[in-house]
Amino acid sequence: MIDLDSLTNTFRSNGLEAWAELLPKQLSAVLSDQAHGDFPSWLAALKRLPHRPVSEIALNEARVRAGPQSRPFAEPDHHLRSALEQFHPWRKGPYMIHGIHIDSEWRSDFKWDRLTPHISSLKNRRVLDVGCGNGYHCWRMAGAGAKLVIGVDPTLLSIVQFWAIRHFIGEKPVFTLPIGVESVPACIGAFDTVFSMGVLYHRRSPLDHLLELQGFLCSGGELVLETLVVDGDEGQTLVPEGRYAKMRNVWFIPSCPTLLLWLRRCGFRDIRLVDVSLTTPEEQRTTRWMRFHSLSDFLNPEDSRLTCEGLPAPRRAICIARKA
Repeated sequence: MIDLDSLTNTFRSNGLEAWAELLPKQLSAVLSDQAHGDFPSWLAALKRLPHRPVSEIALNEARVRAGPQSRPFAEPDHHLRSALEQFHPWRKGPYMIHGIHIDSEWRSDFKWDRLTPHISSLKNRRVLDVGCGNGYHCWRMAGAGAKLVIGVDPTLLSIVQFWAIRHFIGEKPVFTLPIGVESVPACIGAFDTVFSMGVLYHRRSPLDHLLELQGFLCSGGELVLETLVVDGDEGQTLVPEGRYAKMRNVWFIPSCPTLLLWLRRCGFRDIRLVDVSLTTPEEQRTTRWMRFHSLSDFLNPEDSRLTCEGLPAPRRAICIARKA
């Protein structure tokens, strides 16, 4: 589902020549039949997706949309719904595909609405989205006028979901790659804006991650950083001894003053804390399209201010910073 020649040509024409040279080797292993036991069945499901003419594409709406807002007749399209449900669980969204509402676990539009008033215009910018999931925010970035959007995420199902959505939306300057951030060439210095949302607390060395992100930016480029935070003064950081809200790989959750300190120590400038919001069950929840446990199952049933482990409930901050 990746046209390697077209992709490498796009990279070369956007100042990403060094990465273009690495792409064939990076992708060959992760896209082999042995990469994931379900990968062949996902590819088969992609081939079964129906081909429908698309009269409307909307990348600037809460529900990224291909086709009309709703079906022109009362009967739902069971075939299309069934085909899209083959890619369960849908974590990020929402989407509207020919009248089928993919009501994902996360209302990712909530986060987008919180950050867009504060970031620089994306018009004609080259954008990297680290930990992009199935590409919901990548589509929104393209809708905001980005010249090129590249998302990276090692979760193969998320990338397959992106391919499923692209099947209906068609070709846009948006690409997602099934690789981790460590596979992006260090100090490439080619992106005008870099997004890292929901990634920092999964990194064993958060400062190394911030330096990594800085290296991806061109001079004067903008970082959009979203991460879990806790209340506290400068220097305070929560290090969960075990799981956090049932997540295994949460390493460091800083206070907001500590997060700003980290950014300063890494050499960022014009640092702004633009939003701090408690994650609610309206934003993250179980749906038909994500039938596993979600936020309400991760909180203390007697006190929603705490996780089920007794730690502070998820609170997320958004920081904007600039590379010097």
